[in-house]
Amino acid sequence: MSDLFSPFTLRGLTLKNRIGVSPMCMYSCREDGVPTDWHMQHLVSRAVGGAGLVITEASAVLPEGRITPADVGIWNDTQMAAHARMVAAIHAAGSVAGIQIAHAGRKASRAAPWVHGPAKNSWTTMAPSAEAFEGFAVPHAMTEAEIGATITAFAEAAKRAVKAGYRFIEIHGAHGYLGHQFLSPISNRRNDSWGGDFEGRTRFVREMATAVRAAIPADMPLALRISHTDWVDGGWTTEESVELARRVKALGVDLMDVSSGGLDAGQKIVLGPGYQVPGAEAVKHGAGIPVAAVGLITEPKQAQQILAEGKADLILLARVLLREPYWPMRAAAELGRAGALGIPPQYERGWNTLAKWDMDQAIAAPMHAL
Repeated sequence: MSDLFSPFTLRGLTLKNRIGVSPMCMYSCREDGVPTDWHMQHLVSRAVGGAGLVITEASAVLPEGRITPADVGIWNDTQMAAHARMVAAIHAAGSVAGIQIAHAGRKASRAAPWVHGPAKNSWTTMAPSAEAFEGFAVPHAMTEAEIGATITAFAEAAKRAVKAGYRFIEIHGAHGYLGHQFLSPISNRRNDSWGGDFEGRTRFVREMATAVRAAIPADMPLALRISHTDWVDGGWTTEESVELARRVKALGVDLMDVSSGGLDAGQKIVLGPGYQVPGAEAVKHGAGIPVAAVGLITEPKQAQQILAEGKADLILLARVLLREPYWPMRAAAELGRAGALGIPPQYERGWNTLAKWDMDQAIAAPMHAL
């Protein structure tokens, strides 16, 4: 039986446990796409906390593919050098560094979420069709040449990621960004070979997966993040996600990272603990491919149960790790697996003292008592 602290192997990579840091945009670059000390601190803290895999936020493959001007990029060598410094620190902390490569398509050229609206120095966005996301600018419908150039940009970004030292690469095809825009009939209204039926709408993602697979070492795992459903009638479906997973598995994708939504403002998402896990389970068993589960997974026993019941192979955490970077250490203690995850010796004495307390008591205690 798999548990949170059993190793997980994909191709030539073995993770020390099945806890991963999901890619989370920080919107914190000071110059075009170059990771900063903020990104270093953010990611290395989660590596020290014990996660087996730390995935860098969505990193744009082209300048126009950024969600905001403050997004991380990996379209040039200056960015690559900053990534390399960050990767080395994550590996030194005992985790595996992964990267998500991305293009925002029609959801690009925005200000940071806490500012709202378009970017101050906005640019023309592109998408499969001239169909806007609600409240956003109408995008330019991509030409075939632009589609080909974007696929090439994903492959070149993957090559830079390898040079930077990343050991795991994920293609972003979810949350209403460019790959997802091609997949969904809501956003892809093309009538050429890049749209229309399932074959046409999935072509961009399939060719992108093929190009990235060819650009990275044979023993390096490749993941694809998808939204398994749009949560909108007439949109992309879980059944289509299963079939896409079958197709990309044959092209060399090793893991499906299964999320949902983000494409249409009319989505009706039913929230609850582990609400996206059924989609992951459907893809795992329907396509016979390893999957990562996400979505309001917050408690160690909950994460353990998902793995024990065979619904997923890897648990990716986001917001809970923002609140609690050392969640893996707490999980090990709560699940009786303290020996499975070594606490850094610099922290061990303080951690063991704190572990004897009820967490609520510890938070409320005066500092001198800790």
